[in-house]
Amino acid sequence: MKKTLLIINPCSGKKRIKNDLFSVVQLLGASGRNVCVAITERRGHAIELAKGADGYDEIICAGGDGTLNEVVSGLLTSGINIPVGYLPSGSTNDFAKSLKLSVNTLKATKDIIDGEPVPYDIGKFDSRYFSYIASFGAFTEASYSTPQNMKNSLGHFAYLLEGTKYLPSITKPLHVKITTDTGKVFEDNYVFGAIANTTSIGGVVKFDPKMVNMSDGKFELFLVKPPADVIQITQCIDAINTKKYHKSDMITFASAREICIESDGSFPWTLDGEKQEGLKKVKVSNLHHAINIIKKK
Repeated sequence: MKKTLLIINPCSGKKRIKNDLFSVVQLLGASGRNVCVAITERRGHAIELAKGADGYDEIICAGGDGTLNEVVSGLLTSGINIPVGYLPSGSTNDFAKSLKLSVNTLKATKDIIDGEPVPYDIGKFDSRYFSYIASFGAFTEASYSTPQNMKNSLGHFAYLLEGTKYLPSITKPLHVKITTDTGKVFEDNYVFGAIANTTSIGGVVKFDPKMVNMSDGKFELFLVKPPADVIQITQCIDAINTKKYHKSDMITFASAREICIESDGSFPWTLDGEKQEGLKKVKVSNLHHAINIIKKK
């Protein structure tokens, strides 16, 4: 019988996982799994729970992208190599969308039961891990500063509302020097930057799935310079909407395995929606096939 550790964040999204918990455990039990349920009590608790997963055959995580981040971080930090099932129940679920996982909890559970482990890349930012994105600049603070009750009641729209508070940050571009392992150097003032392994950023910026392979050992680097006028703003928006980034001089889109970022370190980053204090110099590495996600092929 397969031993399964089911880690649940009861506060994620609209807390609907609470209503589905019995059905989830029942489905997993009927599939021949011996399920141990662990409920997170605070931020960072899922890391601790995942570190104690030695002896289990798999972990299933029910929560948002931040909860998944903690589970992955706990496994990689402790060196425990077991597959992870993901029941997305957050407000945005960017990672789940990129993997085309169902946000219907019971369907997602059945897909895990019928699924197989598939290797995916994970990012390492200094000493921290991220599942799909490390970003800085405009609106990134909204992802970790939005109150949980607002996230629960308004969902993704809450991020957009909270993000309007940071509109002044667009007028304060950040000077950053970025060097990739391919030898390319990008140094300029930017209003937004992301090192991503996803097809969706906050549900607003969506990359062409043909341009993103989440298990190819590479990140997508996405940088936006401050538009000088209305025409450039329009060009930038059009390029993002059509996914034709070459149409705007404001946008840089590239791929790399390793990226070194240098700045004055005065601005924060966000890793999978969680705050990361700024660093003057940081190396971001792609950990190829570092984690196995259970999904239905």
